[in-house]
Amino acid sequence: MVIKRSGARQAFDRGKLVDGLRAATKNRPVTEAQLEVLAREVEDELREDGSEPTSEQVGLAVLERLRIVDEVAYLRFVSVYKGFEGVDDFRREVGLLTKTTAPKRHEG
Repeated sequence: MVIKRSGARQAFDRGKLVDGLRAATKNRPVTEAQLEVLAREVEDELREDGSEPTSEQVGLAVLERLRIVDEVAYLRFVSVYKGFEGVDDFRREVGLLTKTTAPKRHEG
């Protein structure tokens, strides 16, 4: 079960998760096998926790993995997940993405 933002409880639907991932990765170099692995990892993580996860926890678990798989798909997914309203939202997220994925420079 997943606790939605409204407080309603809904059965976890792995197929729905994969459909959302397919939409985010459309025309991207991501295979169906990668989507299945990502969905299984999210489901396993949520099950290991033992408690009923919130939809927010599900979304964060997806984002954490999708960022590694494909950054464009990550931005697509996060734009829906966070309800982006304009280009400034994308700029902010790209800045965060760049900051967390840029290699560290060592002076010396």
